[in-house]
Amino acid sequence: SLSCCLSRMDSPLTPTQRRKLARTLLDKLRALPKADVVRLHNDDFLLTWDHSPAQLEAVHLVAQILETLYKAGVSCRVFQGGLAVSIFRDKSTRTRFSFASAASLLGLNVQELDETKSQVSHGETVRETANMISFCTEVLGIRDDMFIGEGHTYMQRVSQAVADGNREGVLPHRPTLVNLQCDIDHPTQSMADLLHLVKTFGGVEKLKGKKIAMTWAYSPSYGKPLSVPQGVIGLMTRYGMEVVLAHPPGYDLLPDVLDVAKKNAAEGGGSFKVVNSMAEAFQDADVVYPKSWAPICVMERRRDLLRAGAAGAKEMANLEKECLAQNAKFKNWECTEELMKTTHEGKALYLHCLPADITGVSCKEGEVVSTVFDRYRVPLYKEAENKVYVIAAMMLLQRFPDAAATIQKVIDRDAPLRLV
Repeated sequence: SLSCCLSRMDSPLTPTQRRKLARTLLDKLRALPKADVVRLHNDDFLLTWDHSPAQLEAVHLVAQILETLYKAGVSCRVFQGGLAVSIFRDKSTRTRFSFASAASLLGLNVQELDETKSQVSHGETVRETANMISFCTEVLGIRDDMFIGEGHTYMQRVSQAVADGNREGVLPHRPTLVNLQCDIDHPTQSMADLLHLVKTFGGVEKLKGKKIAMTWAYSPSYGKPLSVPQGVIGLMTRYGMEVVLAHPPGYDLLPDVLDVAKKNAAEGGGSFKVVNSMAEAFQDADVVYPKSWAPICVMERRRDLLRAGAAGAKEMANLEKECLAQNAKFKNWECTEELMKTTHEGKALYLHCLPADITGVSCKEGEVVSTVFDRYRVPLYKEAENKVYVIAAMMLLQRFPDAAATIQKVIDRDAPLRLV
């Protein structure tokens, strides 16, 4: 069964067993509604709730196939060249290298656009930049999470620009976009999180009825985007989970995303509620996700001050002081051993997108105590590894109309990763 396969993903398997597992997963991919899955071809992946359950399952199945083949020593190259271009308008470690790893896995060369070294500062338009970087580009990956109300819109503008470029004969084909985090959603992260849950509990059907606590947690920094918690509540509510969002007063998420979560919960047979108590959220939870984020009003003020540049520097410093003082009122919002004991059988799965603010390690006081983090460190790193294969799966499904047929060719070719 698929559940059995999933439970074996992290188990020691021989290359032959991994090849067999890849074929089993490929059969599952073929069983999905083809007309639905094929709509991912030449489409962007910007928000998880824009895609059907079958399309999301296809991403996870392809991700697991690619991971299985790679760990069996099989080359997963499906391109003989071409670019995967990334644009990071915010700092990144995991997502930056996950995108590069995913592109390399499939045979694409990676080029990162550093806007400070481009003609963007000279007034080059979004339309022009998008076309100039896309002549031999298959996929564009964009992170734009700093400017609330603008990041997702920017990605849509880039998408329209390359579509126009292809239609007008400027570009030989239209590159597809992967959202590497915007102001609304962080789909590669939430899909990696979900895949971690699927592997841990033995199948997506095993998630129904499980309680997940997506909670705010104290951080000695400010201005963290809302897109991680928004991505989590927007995705996990689709799988019959009991999703509890907890935060102090004033740290609300975007109303539109809350509406998405409520709608998904109603349709998925689970539940969604918002509370102002971390303890209430942790009570009997099967999964906990303590993560800091900034109030919407702070992100809006910060956006305007960043746009103002040097003129807004003094006010930016004042804003930081105000926000840190506000955060400090809720230092007790910390994932402790005592809180973990209140979870289901005291053994809830701890999730984090990383890096976590670890009390006594990366900061004096933070999101999680070191003993909790250390206990889950290895699973967290494996959770992060999922992002490589999730992004690669999105790329493959976007660029090939029959992903199953393409993967079958990879399996039949059985080319080694390294020359022996």
